[in-house]
Amino acid sequence: MTQKNEIGALILRVTLGILFFIHGIVKFQGGIENTLGWFESINIPGFMAYGVALFEIIGGIALIIGFATRLVSVLAVLLMVGAIITAKLPVGLLGNGQMAGYELDLAFLAISVYLAINGSKLFSLNRVLFNQNSNDLKRDA
Repeated sequence: MTQKNEIGALILRVTLGILFFIHGIVKFQGGIENTLGWFESINIPGFMAYGVALFEIIGGIALIIGFATRLVSVLAVLLMVGAIITAKLPVGLLGNGQMAGYELDLAFLAISVYLAINGSKLFSLNRVLFNQNSNDLKRDA
């Protein structure tokens, strides 16, 4: 990837990471039991609320620091597709006045697909751990 593309990928990676992290924290702060009950009301096993919230927190942190970006992004793609199909599709793109639609999930999905395909090395922990230097960024172009 070129340096300009890497800067864009960094912005997407950190933004998605922060948003996932916040969404996961809110699930616990608002009482995970509420999320658990909502999951069960739409025929998703309640225990999955814990998995989703933990993934959002841990995956969000991983994206922010640039650790396993592609793997986390692939898992985020699966999560977003699942959220759209199971919870948001029936209320439409913009929602129904009582519940948000899937527009935000669709944006998260698009960012996740981009990161799953392209990764993001700039200011990433993976780059430090696996000793990738700045020449790798130019060579990937």
